[in-house]
Amino acid sequence: MSLDSLADAFYDELRDVYSAEKQLTKALPKLVKNATYADLKKALKEHLAETEQQVERVEKAFEDTGKAARAKSCAAMKGLIEEAEEMLKMDAEPAVKDAVIIACGQKVEHYEIATYGTLCTWAELLGYKTATEQLKLNMAEEEAADQNLSKIAEAVNSEAMTSGNAKKK
Repeated sequence: MSLDSLADAFYDELRDVYSAEKQLTKALPKLVKNATYADLKKALKEHLAETEQQVERVEKAFEDTGKAARAKSCAAMKGLIEEAEEMLKMDAEPAVKDAVIIACGQKVEHYEIATYGTLCTWAELLGYKTATEQLKLNMAEEEAADQNLSKIAEAVNSEAMTSGNAKKK
């Protein structure tokens, strides 16, 4: 695909985030399974439900382009998920593993916030009203998820500091 216009770049990036969200719907259940802190499990489950809705919103955004909703493999999300999966394989105290899950989750959220920020700006410039509305909803959910993870991290990180070998130097 050639990027001859901002509309082309928008469509290409929309295809990328579509792939990212679909990949995330498959990865989040693994994080839920590995999390031990109740509030973290709950937050991840809730975000999985939101992510499924975000996929639908991205599909609505495609309608404004007049082009098909087709995913383009998102290498960034693939890498973030692979990194999280590697971390989950490590032997770790439960609180430490929860802290790592939060860190991995926040990396994903920050990537998505950046992507949706760009897409919202471009959608507005291109006059894609439905896309702008749908993508802004997704961005707001990503920001809220990031803030929720930060709040949960306060308790989890404190617990991780007192567990196992935390005091070794």
